[in-house]
Amino acid sequence: MFMLRTTRYRKRWTLLLTLGLLLVRFTPLGAQAGGDVAIVVHPDVPIDNLTVNELRRLLLGDREFWPASVRVTLLIRAPIAHERDVVLKSVCQMTEAQFRQHWIGKVFRAETALAPKIAYSSEMAVDLVNRIPGAITFMDASQVGKGLKVVKIEGRLPGERGYELH
Repeated sequence: MFMLRTTRYRKRWTLLLTLGLLLVRFTPLGAQAGGDVAIVVHPDVPIDNLTVNELRRLLLGDREFWPASVRVTLLIRAPIAHERDVVLKSVCQMTEAQFRQHWIGKVFRAETALAPKIAYSSEMAVDLVNRIPGAITFMDASQVGKGLKVVKIEGRLPGERGYELH
């Protein structure tokens, strides 16, 4: 009886382990590592192109309004998102801890009226950027759907040669 039970458990564990390894093996790399990161804004934002410096000012809260006096609403991905890592390293040149400290200090000193909002998924980011006038977010370029306004960075879109956010 004991031998039969041990063999049955061993077979189950072997099956579970094999399934787990298959899932890891066949998970798309885009879901883990990510490709280019697209900067997406609300459709009514009157901007088509940003420099890296302008994007940095937006992400750090140093620019609070778009042209036509529309308030910028920054929607940032959760700390575990690949897109967030890319933007913090490439654009802000900060670690996660530095970025967090920057915003804590900015809010504490009342230097901003609106702190960034967290988007826990690309779907949530898309929904919020479409509903909030003046919103800006970033997402994996492969997940950008129809109807979203992607902003060029230094005159280039995601996927083009020389695009900086990847």
